[in-house]
Amino acid sequence: MSTPTSATYARDVRVTWWYTAASILSLQVFGLGIWGLLIVLREPLPIAIVHLLGAAGSVASAVLLLVRYRREPLDEGDTTARRPVWPLVVAGVVSAVVAGVAAGSLLLGVALSAQALCLMRWRSGIRLRLVLLLVAAIVAAWVIEASRLNPEGYVAQVVGMGIFIAMLPPLTATSLWWWDIVRELDRARRAEGRLAAAQERLRLASDLHDLQGHHLQVIALQLELAEKMMGRDPEAAVEQVRAARASVDEARRGTRDLAARFRGVPLPDELANAADLLRAAGLTVDLLVDAEAVRAPADVLGPVIRESTTNVLKHGGGVSASLSLARHRGSWVLVIENDSRAAASPVGDGAGLSGIAERVGAVGGTVDAEHSGERFRVTVSVPEEVMA
Repeated sequence: MSTPTSATYARDVRVTWWYTAASILSLQVFGLGIWGLLIVLREPLPIAIVHLLGAAGSVASAVLLLVRYRREPLDEGDTTARRPVWPLVVAGVVSAVVAGVAAGSLLLGVALSAQALCLMRWRSGIRLRLVLLLVAAIVAAWVIEASRLNPEGYVAQVVGMGIFIAMLPPLTATSLWWWDIVRELDRARRAEGRLAAAQERLRLASDLHDLQGHHLQVIALQLELAEKMMGRDPEAAVEQVRAARASVDEARRGTRDLAARFRGVPLPDELANAADLLRAAGLTVDLLVDAEAVRAPADVLGPVIRESTTNVLKHGGGVSASLSLARHRGSWVLVIENDSRAAASPVGDGAGLSGIAERVGAVGGTVDAEHSGERFRVTVSVPEEVMA
């Protein structure tokens, strides 16, 4: 049994996360930077230093909370889910209080504290109630500060700055809510892939059980009958042994046919499976398949597709790939192209290509592998007369 690990995501999902985290942090840093500049220009140096330390602590807490949010597991049972988050939240609230007190702003302290709370993962339904409560608290703090505590302060004089700081918590909550949706979609995609693999294994197990179970039962009965007849009718016993051997041969043929059926996937399906696998790994995939591709030799090109797909996953740049199968001048032409990490990619050095060339050459075909800029292309040509 595999041990659950922290969340790993496809490339496009990782890009979504970095965009989300960068947006949250950039808004917080920008707001605190503007506020800190006013503090430095208007307040004594010791107060400005305390405020900047509080602001830095708030940003550091936000970074750590985002890292923890990102690493929360995709599946149940991950031990990282049990790691305490409250110390980071408390550190964020304390830093917010320090920054707010130094700036003489109730709104700043409340808004940054709310920001720390919004960076936690809350259960469904709780997050919305929490955000509404925090927004109400921020508005109340804003009104109290602007009207009673500090009517000559930053919030009353620079309204836009107060609005910007007050919007940080709800913007953070909605950004992480959107990330949670993307995360759940990615998990659903993984679950669908695992379910398809499990169904295929169950189908294979069922077919194998039906085939072998039937033949083994017949063989056991024939051998048992031969044993009983051995003393009184040796000729009949020998005949039963011959029948058992025939049953063994039949079972062997059935097993071979079953294996061939699972290996002999039609090429359009083989290409579609390869494209799905690459897409699941986060690549953008273009697929072009001739309408008569089912007539192409699957025994020759099927292993080529599987080998090339593995090479793209192992050695490719992980961004894009294209697969095409078409007829051209009396041949089936398979082209698999992908971005590569470097000109010295192991793909180009022949990893698996020698086996492909040998298999294709046996039926009179050719293999061409080349780098073109940052792209790597494998072109396989097989005569049309090769039987599918």
